[in-house]
Amino acid sequence: MKLSFYAKKLGISYRTAWEWFKEGKIKGAYKTASGTIIVPDDTPQKGEYIVIYARVSSSENKSNLDSQAERLVNYATAKGYQIQEVIKEVGSGVNDNRQKLQRVLKEGKATKIIVEHKDRLTRFGYNYLDTLLSQRGCEIEVVNVSNEDKEDLMQDLISIITSFCARYYGLRRSKRKTEKIIAELKNE
Repeated sequence: MKLSFYAKKLGISYRTAWEWFKEGKIKGAYKTASGTIIVPDDTPQKGEYIVIYARVSSSENKSNLDSQAERLVNYATAKGYQIQEVIKEVGSGVNDNRQKLQRVLKEGKATKIIVEHKDRLTRFGYNYLDTLLSQRGCEIEVVNVSNEDKEDLMQDLISIITSFCARYYGLRRSKRKTEKIIAELKNE
């Protein structure tokens, strides 16, 4: 496959892929006489289907989403994994209706899902999700595991407060919007 397709498949920029090619980090890649860089299309070994999942809470953090995905791709590449899919999603970790994540879970093709932190996958119920996926032959690999229980507890508390604040302000905004619609209907 062309280097541009390889970059797109991994969710990295063409420039990063080019740098990897120049540094010899892409096994079997070569340059044709016309100057096109060809990367061998490695099929996953032993039925492996490795998915990278990156998520941010709001579209304001879109640049962080790209850098998070790139860090995960670098991690997976360094460990010798052959990545089949890079998923980038914008949505709350409390939201249990994230379409891209649901698609991966429903398809059941993934044998390994790589995330940067547990909360990138879900804010609550991580252990339930991990147990269910392991029963289906899918492993969740968390790159940055928190070793301190206090840190986890504080993060959970912050997540709960953030979640309820977002819901509260969302309800207030919804109420104002409804009042505005009613006022417009009365004026007509």
